[in-house]
Amino acid sequence: MSGFDTRVLDTAFGHPRGVLGRLGGVLMARTNAATELQVVGLARLRGDERVAVIGPGPGVGLLAAGERAAWAVGVEPSERMRRSAAQRCASLVAAGKVELRDATAEDTGLPDVSCDVVLSVNNAQLWPDRAIALAELHRVLRPGGLLLVSTHERWLPGGRAGLSRDAREAGFDEVQTWAWEPPGRTAPPQAQLRARRATV
Repeated sequence: MSGFDTRVLDTAFGHPRGVLGRLGGVLMARTNAATELQVVGLARLRGDERVAVIGPGPGVGLLAAGERAAWAVGVEPSERMRRSAAQRCASLVAAGKVELRDATAEDTGLPDVSCDVVLSVNNAQLWPDRAIALAELHRVLRPGGLLLVSTHERWLPGGRAGLSRDAREAGFDEVQTWAWEPPGRTAPPQAQLRARRATV
């Protein structure tokens, strides 16, 4: 991928801003929705969990998590996407069930062992340093906490094997990866990962 392509992807999807960021937000809300809901479903939230959603973009998955969990925080570096997610989740924000934070996967700003579940959809391929990000997500999860990652398989550096290796090196266990085909014609195949922070 050229430097130009990388900059365009970052402007539209990594740190959405300007016209490309607005377009990226619309595309994310439409094409990521099925995957966002599938990943929230995989988490099997019971209503008492504290959930971190990494890079929630326009907030489709954040809304779903906030409706099912005790509390959910969206960790989002793009001011445009935070505004969009806040609008989508307005009633839950007002009720104190959803919060948005100007932060990144590498530096969430969340306390140690403060989350039961961490979710990430279609942004792991954009993390500047995946090893640091996974170590950070491991830090914020309580022992036994669940990590679920779904990302575009085509653009995932190192593929599923690399993602699995990096998760293990960050301290996760029970690491599983698989491919998933979202419904419809517009969403590309996903590489997905489930892992847990060890209980000891």
